[in-house]
Amino acid sequence: MNRDRRKEIDGAIAAIERIQMELEMQAQIVADIRADEESYRDAIPENMQGSERYEAADAAVDALTSAQDDLEAIDFDSILESLREARR
Repeated sequence: MNRDRRKEIDGAIAAIERIQMELEMQAQIVADIRADEESYRDAIPENMQGSERYEAADAAVDALTSAQDDLEAIDFDSILESLREARR
């Protein structure tokens, strides 16, 4: 591999590392929001747990959990390892 392509890979690695840090921060924000929504849902009195309010909070918790799982499922280590391997 020539120097120019190595330099391009280095740039891609640096950009992906920045994206990884940003997504990790956003995943934590989503986790915090999910925890707050879970607390809100769990504080709804038992006699209202079949209500529209409870169902909406429960659906929000499920959606936030899914979003957090998807964010955390991105395998940055594998991506970066492959790029570093290609650079050699």
